[in-house]
Amino acid sequence: MDINDLKEIRILTEDESWDALLSASLGRLAVSVGGIPDIFPVNFVAADRRLFFRTAEGTKLLELTVNNRVAFETDGVGHDEAWSVVVKGTASILDKQSDIDAADQLPLHPLIPTLKYIYVEITPTHMQGRRFPLGPEPDRY
Repeated sequence: MDINDLKEIRILTEDESWDALLSASLGRLAVSVGGIPDIFPVNFVAADRRLFFRTAEGTKLLELTVNNRVAFETDGVGHDEAWSVVVKGTASILDKQSDIDAADQLPLHPLIPTLKYIYVEITPTHMQGRRFPLGPEPDRY
């Protein structure tokens, strides 16, 4: 296969990116405190053009309270193509009981047997998704 035979990577529209987010449930939350980046796997749900996840006390929650500007990435891999969506935005801990009650109705459950009572919402400020074909590596030389 010649590199010129490759299909282009396609940038997803915002609606296509949301559709991809709606189809996923596991992603990676990136935070940075004091110039030191950190990344956490989280299960999540997309709803109302926002992302939600649950957490417990610990490093992730502490870092979110120090710097609530986050990046979030999730992806999917099929037989012939793959996609990736990166969301940059602001994370906030839900503290109003009405917001917590609404979030509690979402299909969001821990993947591991732990109790996670704290809901976090990510409000996107920027989003970019990509879809790209899969295949063997082209001839290098």
